[in-house]
Amino acid sequence: MNDPKVYQILADIVLAMHLGIVVFVVGGLIAIVAGGVRGWRRVRSPAFRLAHLAAIGIVVAQAWFGVVCPLTTLENWLRGKANEAAYSGGFIEHWLGRLLYYEAEPWVFVAAYTLFGIIVIATWIFVPPAWKRSGAHHRGCAPKTPLG
Repeated sequence: MNDPKVYQILADIVLAMHLGIVVFVVGGLIAIVAGGVRGWRRVRSPAFRLAHLAAIGIVVAQAWFGVVCPLTTLENWLRGKANEAAYSGGFIEHWLGRLLYYEAEPWVFVAAYTLFGIIVIATWIFVPPAWKRSGAHHRGCAPKTPLG
């Protein structure tokens, strides 16, 4: 596979996946809070909540340990194989790249990701997952919480 166009397409796919993860993390938190207020049972799904917590947990850990996101590393490698400078070129990488990548001091990212992670953990208190219980738990009944 020596065709630069193939590497460019793969880099665009990686960037789109990266954006999808960002949307999942940010949109997931918005959905959890809104769902807690509105009584949506789906936001209490343990599988959804664990995946959401794991996603932000990985981001926070990478920030604290100074690890570059593997998706960014992969995308840059693919762009290099496509003989492109990182984040220049076609429509997809230009616009998605502008949404995902911005300049700031490293401590700003560590603080922002940590704060976001703390908010996600707080949702486990105020909008807890609906773990299956034996006995008196009835199908469709979510536990009462301050937000739900």
